[in-house]
Amino acid sequence: MSESFERQQAYIIETQRLLLEKANVGLSSPGKIVTRYFNPVVTKEHIPLTWRYDFNPLTNPHFLERIAFNSTMNAGAIYWKGKYLLFVRVEGVDRKSFFAIAESDNGIDQFRFWDHPVSLPDLESDETNVYDLRLTAHDDGWVYGIFCSERRASDAAPGDLSSAVASAGIIRSKDLIHWERLPNLKADSQQRNVVLHPEFVQGKYAFYTRPQDDFILAKSGGGIGWALVEDITKAVIQKEKIINKRFYHTIKELKNGEGPTPLKTEKGWLHLAHGVRGTAAGLRYVLYLYLTSLEDPSELIAEPAGYLMAPEGEERVGDVSNVLFSNGWIMDADGTVYIYYASSDTRTHVAVSSVTKLLDYCLNTPADGLRSAESLRKVINLIDHNMHYINNKSRGEVGHLSQ
Repeated sequence: MSESFERQQAYIIETQRLLLEKANVGLSSPGKIVTRYFNPVVTKEHIPLTWRYDFNPLTNPHFLERIAFNSTMNAGAIYWKGKYLLFVRVEGVDRKSFFAIAESDNGIDQFRFWDHPVSLPDLESDETNVYDLRLTAHDDGWVYGIFCSERRASDAAPGDLSSAVASAGIIRSKDLIHWERLPNLKADSQQRNVVLHPEFVQGKYAFYTRPQDDFILAKSGGGIGWALVEDITKAVIQKEKIINKRFYHTIKELKNGEGPTPLKTEKGWLHLAHGVRGTAAGLRYVLYLYLTSLEDPSELIAEPAGYLMAPEGEERVGDVSNVLFSNGWIMDADGTVYIYYASSDTRTHVAVSSVTKLLDYCLNTPADGLRSAESLRKVINLIDHNMHYINNKSRGEVGHLSQ
């Protein structure tokens, strides 16, 4: 073993140790709905060195990276046996993705990958890529993972290497180590961003869907759908209805999709979703909230106008710029909510809020009036409300107003 090999290896090992042990710091956020954190929680530099380097000096005398990675993003999330687990989409420089679990004691820093990536059963030889998995701990006792299964379109013209087909893959486990793969969800349209509801509805499995005409754009697909399925081991969508629609000149005019599994709260099912619109610089992805009924999870109760989170600062730069995407969050017993989101298809972050604050935002923020005149009216109403309050406060009549 050469001295240069030893020095290089020691330096790389120590650099990663310092990264893995780094504490995260919340950013000042007075009046904000969520608190962002200074450092991403998982980056490609967090990936174990044994996945990237050949440690044998005879076969890797310069201690060079043998397998390189592009990004760690779009992570499903679950609280499991006292740990915060992220089911990370790990993408190599070859553009292929797989899943790997990273765990933390506190949910905001020092995430470490398990020794091995997830061994995903390989059912179909023409499946090219898998990604963006949502985790659901279901009433039936299984933990399910629903992910995008991508392949080249069978009817693509010769030389067309961009036409693709998306469908929803399904896996399940009871220990998060051994995974059973079920047949892909069958539907009349392409399906991405499919999420399993955590409870039975009318004795059936319930799915949030996103019907679309082609691989990229929803086109005639109206938004986030809802479908009931009899048998998840042979899941087939027979009937689908849109529960969260797309609208012209909004944050979700081109497409929208369910994020993680919704959270059950006293006020309803709390949903985090992404909306996409076109800009001169390309597609822009943001995150938004909506609420559905506890009695009927397909019934929309509330949806604030606009986005909850959009790319800020360095989040706007990466492999696919100007994108925020989330398919994982965790709610603690005390109501703390950890939102895990990826920025620009490159790295994974955390933002922290509370279910109380998120519900207040969702129920008390005005809905989108879909016109400039309505947006102006909402601002004027708030100004008038505040002026009325301030004037009465100055006259000592606030107590009377609150009665």
